[in-house]
Amino acid sequence: MKEKRINNNSKKTKKSWFFKILIQIVLGFFDVCMAIFLLAFLTFIYFYTNTPNIKDIRNIKISEASTIYDSSGEHILYKIFGEENRKIIPHKEIPDTARVTAIASEDDGFYHHFGIDLKSLLRAIKTNIENDSIQQGASTITQQLARSLFLTREKTITRKAKEAILAIKLERSFSKDEILDMYLNQIPYGANAYGIQAAAQTYFGKDAKDLTLDEAALLAVLPNAPTFYFPYGENDERLFKKQRFILERLKKLKLADPEEISQALAINTFEKLKPLSKDIKAPHFVMYVIEKLEGEYGRDLMEKGGLKITTTLDWEKQQLAEEILKNSKNHLNNYGASNASIVAVEPTSGKILAMVGSLDYFDKNIDGEVNVATRVRQPGSSFKPVVYAKAFEKGLQPESMIYDVRTNFGPDGSGRSYIPQNYNGKFNGLISMRQALAMSLNIPAVKTLYIAGISDTIELARRLGITTLTDDGNYGLALALGGGGMKLLEETSAFSVFANDGIRNKTVSISNITNSKNEVIYNFNNSGQRVINAEIAQARTPMFGPNNAFNIKDKNVAGKTGTTQDYRDAWTVGYTPSIAVGVWAGNNDNSPMRAGADGSYVAGPIWKTYMTKLLESKPREEFVAYQKIESETPMVSGASRVKKETIYYNIKSGKKISESKKNKTDPDKVKEETRVLDNRSILYYLNQDFNLRYDEEMIKRWEEGITGKNQSIDENK
Repeated sequence: MKEKRINNNSKKTKKSWFFKILIQIVLGFFDVCMAIFLLAFLTFIYFYTNTPNIKDIRNIKISEASTIYDSSGEHILYKIFGEENRKIIPHKEIPDTARVTAIASEDDGFYHHFGIDLKSLLRAIKTNIENDSIQQGASTITQQLARSLFLTREKTITRKAKEAILAIKLERSFSKDEILDMYLNQIPYGANAYGIQAAAQTYFGKDAKDLTLDEAALLAVLPNAPTFYFPYGENDERLFKKQRFILERLKKLKLADPEEISQALAINTFEKLKPLSKDIKAPHFVMYVIEKLEGEYGRDLMEKGGLKITTTLDWEKQQLAEEILKNSKNHLNNYGASNASIVAVEPTSGKILAMVGSLDYFDKNIDGEVNVATRVRQPGSSFKPVVYAKAFEKGLQPESMIYDVRTNFGPDGSGRSYIPQNYNGKFNGLISMRQALAMSLNIPAVKTLYIAGISDTIELARRLGITTLTDDGNYGLALALGGGGMKLLEETSAFSVFANDGIRNKTVSISNITNSKNEVIYNFNNSGQRVINAEIAQARTPMFGPNNAFNIKDKNVAGKTGTTQDYRDAWTVGYTPSIAVGVWAGNNDNSPMRAGADGSYVAGPIWKTYMTKLLESKPREEFVAYQKIESETPMVSGASRVKKETIYYNIKSGKKISESKKNKTDPDKVKEETRVLDNRSILYYLNQDFNLRYDEEMIKRWEEGITGKNQSIDENK
């Protein structure tokens, strides 16, 4: 019996300890919960007492407009959030179409939450934790209003906390309808339109109260990203899809009559947009500048900071470019081209002086809002100067000799032999690199690229500021003929390096920015960098006759034309020491122009007209002369060292005669013919005398073209 009592006491002792531990855990958990609750409560009290008084909402100062000017500071190009483009309208003038589309777009639980949507907030927190950054904000309409009135757009936890507290304050002080009214009167819609009234007038030429459901749905897309979804911009297809999503969302949420929604879905709202009447000058340039500004400073400062942005745009040069393009419409149509673009860059600073991205920014038929100056297109032969420049860097020079003969360069990427042809289908024999570039001959250009090296040439292009040649192994020798896409602005900037004696200045569009207190927050600093030797020269062209694009009376200009396969793109890019100008012509949808529509005929006349006007009041400018290389290698040093033989014929008999007999014969009866005796390729001499070690098989291919042997080479080998 005694033993049994001992065991019972042992069980009681174990139970006692179990309950003690359990109580400790419960109390500990309770303490943690209390601590968390207390911390959350104190945090809430802190932010609640350290955020603005909602009563101050009546006294909030309207944000100042930011203004974009030309380089003189006298011509306003565009106003971002102009004071005259906001009109507060009362509740009765805000249509239900605007209310329901805003809710469907931004906050479908608007009428059910207390300022914060906890479900969306938890989902956003989960996403942000998974991405280790603030990716989603889950902001309700009330939070967006709070942020717009009191805060910035910075992505920090502190700002989000303040936004949430202010949203709760707003919900306690105002009704849902009042909050929605303030939201619709406050938010930006792009094109300087703030509030639903300004947006309705800007885009549809009507008052907000008259907005139809499809119109309201399109406007509801804009506040989320006004620049990206700009109805006259490049992303109209994305805007269309988002509008349709909102209309479908209305049906799911039962916020509008299904029949009315179906009717709205059947309407092409873009056809109802009125021409953008807000005063905007140089629109392609302005949108280019805004994109740069938003990337650097964010949209919030742009819209509210009262910035004065002085750009690099030369107003007179811009107007002249626009006028010349406008007057070129018939000329372009004759060649099957519907569009063209002009850019002008100052080589000594990199400043963009003019930028016209299309014939008409507002012409939807030609995708006029697309800025072709910053789009990737094939440059054709206009890229050849970069190829020759690299060869010159490797020790060749304009006088170096190269054979323009039919040449099989061996299998290309498709497995077929690459045998390029010249523009006119003819061959010119032994010529200098200067002549080859000036005449835009394709075969010497391909040979020059082989000598220069594809990777090394791409590396030079990048030094010159061309960013689009990203896949070194994907181009092949066709790169010499413009096989790699690039932007007109970047190629024009690259040519400006040639104009500036080899010093590159990065392109710049903004000269100066001051804030609302007139404090300078940005000032352009010219910091050029030498990227090529000053003596690397460009050759002018004898090919196109006395009226070619680069023959301007009493002026010294240089440049290059380019035409792509199937005549899809026509280029002319050229320069003087003080200005570089690029012109592109073609069709935005990449459809071909008419046969024969090459750069010299389509883009060339536009370029020449513009450059002639720019230079008419300026003195002639001279380029820096280069130091000629004296080499013992004939093909490198020039034609004077190449071995030749002169043969004389009696015209009447057709027989050869000696030089002594020729001297005794009437000159009118003698025919003279000079023949090159040296049939070795320049690659041979580069291997022998420069030890560059080019492929022996390629040397053989080049020399077979020179001697005329194997001219019926199997093109599949």
